[in-house]
Amino acid sequence: MSEYYFDHAASAPRRDEVADAMAPWMHGVVGNPSGSHRAARLARKAVEDARDVVAQLTGAAPGNVVFTAGGTEACTLAVAGTVRAYHRRMGRAVIVHPPTEHHAVLDAITMTTSQLGDTSAHVVGVDSDGVVDLEELTRALAGPSVALVSVMAANNETGVAAPLDAVATMAKAAGVLSHSDVVAAALWTDLASLAPDLDMLSLCGHKIGGPVNSGALVLRSNIAVDALMPGGGQEKGRRGGTVDVAACVGFATALALANAEREQVNARVTAYRDELATALSQLEGCVVTASSARRTPGTVHLTFAGIASDELLFLLDQAGLYASAAASCSSGAVVSSHVLTAMGISPERARGSLRLSMGAETTARDVEAAIDIISAAHRRLRGD
Repeated sequence: MSEYYFDHAASAPRRDEVADAMAPWMHGVVGNPSGSHRAARLARKAVEDARDVVAQLTGAAPGNVVFTAGGTEACTLAVAGTVRAYHRRMGRAVIVHPPTEHHAVLDAITMTTSQLGDTSAHVVGVDSDGVVDLEELTRALAGPSVALVSVMAANNETGVAAPLDAVATMAKAAGVLSHSDVVAAALWTDLASLAPDLDMLSLCGHKIGGPVNSGALVLRSNIAVDALMPGGGQEKGRRGGTVDVAACVGFATALALANAEREQVNARVTAYRDELATALSQLEGCVVTASSARRTPGTVHLTFAGIASDELLFLLDQAGLYASAAASCSSGAVVSSHVLTAMGISPERARGSLRLSMGAETTARDVEAAIDIISAAHRRLRGD
């Protein structure tokens, strides 16, 4: 049976070039980059070369690239690390964010506000496309003791892009640090020119064809960040623990590939996205989510009236099409995602969610097959 992979937003296939770059650091003697002998020096050079690549591609100084074990850790360090540093100076702190952030950010905010006294979150509303309300954000940033605003560059469920330039500029004018979870946007975005006023961005390797447990928090300036894992003094004291040489090399390689191929991949995958949206929107009861909003090329989010996501995904899986519902499941019951709830999408419609996410490997044949397989599953579930 042929297989068609439309779940890049969950984890992209690892690129061959990434595996090749990592191979020398996956077996045999791999020195500790903090050591002083020749093996350690070679490992340190590999890490610092990778750091230079990431810095160049994200518009930061090499010393302000903090390697992490993925996007979740990068977001947690950005939120908890900077707010702790602010709170230590000021004795109080407010974190501003829209309700549509990834749980990597939301849970970090919850953790931080529960652990630090006189610390709270200010939730800013979004419109029906999930785009943050800039007027409401302006008012929130003008409030007292605002330590941080975090707005993701593109939503991981819907692909809707945020007005990040405006957000970062507004934050800078208010004297507030700004952070963006750029994981869902990294493959499609020139990160070096992304929102020049943005203070911090979080990245993840396995969403762009790199290794799992790789990523970085990129600081655009010398920002005070309290280490959440102290010990050893690695990463300029911002993250303790021995650095994974292979992960750093693989992550930098994946980021460089994405940058080199971006224009070509964006054009091709945008055409695929539009083809999928046009064809599937013809199915009875199917609606393309945020169809008029600015979205990343690789994501098509749909809702189906009268069809449950789990039933649809089962049939797609049986036919070799791998996708996701972009919803959470608790105790066997499909629950509407917090993103769709914030956008005002009813639980009944959200129950029939489907996210198709693509990458550089997606082909025209994949798209044609996806349309045929989803259409057939739709007919079967509706009894047509």
